[in-house]
Amino acid sequence: MKEARISVTFMLLAVTFCVCLIVSNLMEIKTVDLGPLTITAGVVVFPISYILNDCMVEVYGFAKARLVIWLGFGMNLLVSLLLQLGVLLPGADSWHGQEAMEMIFGAVPRIFAASFIAFLCGSMVNAYVMSRMKLSSAPGRGFSLRAIVSSLWGEGVDSMIFFPLAFGGVLSWAEIGSLIVTQTFLKTFYELLILPVTLRVVKRLREFEGEEAPARPKSYKWWRINEL
Repeated sequence: MKEARISVTFMLLAVTFCVCLIVSNLMEIKTVDLGPLTITAGVVVFPISYILNDCMVEVYGFAKARLVIWLGFGMNLLVSLLLQLGVLLPGADSWHGQEAMEMIFGAVPRIFAASFIAFLCGSMVNAYVMSRMKLSSAPGRGFSLRAIVSSLWGEGVDSMIFFPLAFGGVLSWAEIGSLIVTQTFLKTFYELLILPVTLRVVKRLREFEGEEAPARPKSYKWWRINEL
């Protein structure tokens, strides 16, 4: 089997993607008032993972982006399990922060499960839409439209899965519907604002890597992480 080439730049993007994903989940515990709206602090960081996802699909192709999405999923799960282990370990007599640690890191399994499933589905949909739109575009053209449309789909799927799974039966369906719409458009608007920066990053990545990844992967199946 031909060995896949992974550049240092791609590796750095993958690490940044994982870090942003993990940090955004750690920040989700804090709520922030944004005018009449209440959002989670993770909204500030989470869209960056979608921006990086767009950059990787555009420059390196769907297959490598798929690998990074699964890597982010795995690293986030590992961090969550290790944090739960840290919460369960008996504290020393001088340790007085157990309640605070449990409040911040002891999220119920339902929230964790909803977050993981929503991230995986939303990120894969984002990468899929980005890749499929690229197939019908002229080489090197239309990235801005692809980035916004794919993010809207990805963020929408993420929110439509996360909030019903996490808060169904706890919040009213009207509140859940409002959260889905608000979070989807806020995150997409965030990415729209930072689009000029994303365009520059993609341009520099293309110049640095010196070649464009094939638009069509061998397969769009989510589990084919060995197809690079």
